[in-house]
Amino acid sequence: MNGQFMGTTICAVRKNGETAVAGDGQVTLGEQVVFKNNAVKVRRIYNGQVVIGFAGSVADAFSLSERFEAMLNKFSGNLERSAVELAEQWRRDQAGRKLEAMMICADKTSLLIVSGTGEVIEPDDGVCAIGSGGNYALAAARALAEETDYSAAEIAEKALRIASRICIFTNDHITCEKV
Repeated sequence: MNGQFMGTTICAVRKNGETAVAGDGQVTLGEQVVFKNNAVKVRRIYNGQVVIGFAGSVADAFSLSERFEAMLNKFSGNLERSAVELAEQWRRDQAGRKLEAMMICADKTSLLIVSGTGEVIEPDDGVCAIGSGGNYALAAARALAEETDYSAAEIAEKALRIASRICIFTNDHITCEKV
């Protein structure tokens, strides 16, 4: 059995001036054991002005979020600049390892995916998802965003519930934060 703690799904939606980031609560040990059902992997940082959700190896996800928060402090909360500087730092660090984690981060004006390999991606349509059930949540969120009048938070939560019915590494204990 693999000793890594993994498995989660994070979904973010920006609609009508509101952004919601939602995540499930499952932590999986290896590929067969549900280690925890109610972990919180969506949280506010930088004095509550930024919401992040992380997926992947737990230790790497915490490292990624800590490094990102340090960049936010360094660049006075500028989300895009902080993400790009973090990515550049990884690319310059020859001795650094690649983190097996991804993070969605949002503030009042931006929504980004930041990977542990140093990539920064802004979704084209205001909808993104990461993690083991990310593709399921992304498809559900895009359909709900296009075909309903639901709010960003309702879409993100419903998309995660749909993913939890399909992905064995995703559950329906959902945390959602709006910004």
